[in-house]
Amino acid sequence: MKRIIAPFYREDAASLRRGETIVLSGVIYTARDAAHMRLAGLVERGEALPFPVERAVVYYTGPAPARPGSVIGSAGPTTSSRMDAFTPALIKMGLAGMIGKGARSYEVVAAIREYGAVYFGAIGGAGALMARCVESSEIVAYEELGAEAIRRLVVRDMPLTIAIDSEGNDIYTQGREDYLRFRD
Repeated sequence: MKRIIAPFYREDAASLRRGETIVLSGVIYTARDAAHMRLAGLVERGEALPFPVERAVVYYTGPAPARPGSVIGSAGPTTSSRMDAFTPALIKMGLAGMIGKGARSYEVVAAIREYGAVYFGAIGGAGALMARCVESSEIVAYEELGAEAIRRLVVRDMPLTIAIDSEGNDIYTQGREDYLRFRD
């Protein structure tokens, strides 16, 4: 099983293949719908983002409150398609990876292919398991959004599957050549 350290270079993404299982360690950032809307506003205005997007990995999750003595509460993936309108611009800015669940839009897959990013699929319904991989958590922006605030997480050995590799090969469309011909 491959080990990936975040942040990572897009060249590292080139070695990953659709369907492959990896473990991810390092620094990642959380961001869901409300945070993405705010990030889009910053991008439109040409303002700095509240975290370094170049080489970053964003995890689409809104963690539950931590129990006493825990770093974070349950932190399962949310449906990634809700961020699709905002994702291509972040990929163009250097975002190297995203973690979530579910299929992505044509525009996101095209941006992944063009810029060499990767989309990791996390285990839906296993938020408690994913939370065990989090070693530290701190809010870096939009605290007023509660669970949807942007957090900086340090994770160790988070189990993920390559859902869309840097060439645009997609586990959600595997074997559907009609879709792939239409997409190209």
